[in-house]
Amino acid sequence: MIALLLALGSSLAYGCADFLGGLGARKAHVLRTVMIAAPASLTVELLLWPLLGAEFSPGALAWGAASGVASAAVFALLYRTLAIGPMNVLSPVTALVSAALPVAVGLLQGEHLGSAALVGLPLALIAVVLVSAGHGAGSARPSRTALLLAFGAGGAIALQLVFLHQAPSDSGVAPLIIGRAVSSAVTLTAAGLLRHRLGTERPAYAMSVGAGALDSLANLLFLLAARSGDLAVVAVLTALYPAGTVLLARGVLAERIHRGQLVGLGAAAVAVGLLALA
Repeated sequence: MIALLLALGSSLAYGCADFLGGLGARKAHVLRTVMIAAPASLTVELLLWPLLGAEFSPGALAWGAASGVASAAVFALLYRTLAIGPMNVLSPVTALVSAALPVAVGLLQGEHLGSAALVGLPLALIAVVLVSAGHGAGSARPSRTALLLAFGAGGAIALQLVFLHQAPSDSGVAPLIIGRAVSSAVTLTAAGLLRHRLGTERPAYAMSVGAGALDSLANLLFLLAARSGDLAVVAVLTALYPAGTVLLARGVLAERIHRGQLVGLGAAAVAVGLLALA
């Protein structure tokens, strides 16, 4: 049960972080947003170090660094995807891709699911799509570029989660610290190389810092959930993060919530109940 609660908390934090990051990227070049979000996230994780401890073993360093490279791609691809929108159409694409790969990895590694989980897991995958789908009247059609970015962002999220899960369970927050340090270095290097293409717009500092801090919290909750539960289940619940993005997009940007999204929320609630029983 604790793994489910942690995964749902991670999902909520990811959804809020994505909304703030995507909104911030509408005000300036996406790298300007990420330049602030990534170091802000690293700061949060450094503050957690004395509280949760960190063991910098070779495994933690290797898997943390790998997750950092994937994280840098997540920041850039996802925020750019949500910036060109529409958020409530592109979110399900990233969510479904980000859930499918960790589920496959978990099952290939020998995770065994009970009968309730065998029903709840596919239902949760369906809910991931429905809860963030915006194909009703009034929803804009995304461009081919936006869809490709969404697929790329989903794949990067999946790799980040899988790499974090592979880190030693006794490493504390070391994989998060290493990962965020690497992603910050990659981001700042990219920004330096592309500085002439970043434009003159000032980034939304508060939104960028908030996105980074929430992303750090989401990563921590996912790591704790994956250490106490099955990756296949935790990854799917975490992938429900578009619910937070979509609800914020509805309240702040007045993006329409489709009827199917309401069905998806109900399906998600049933799926969570089944997974809790499992």
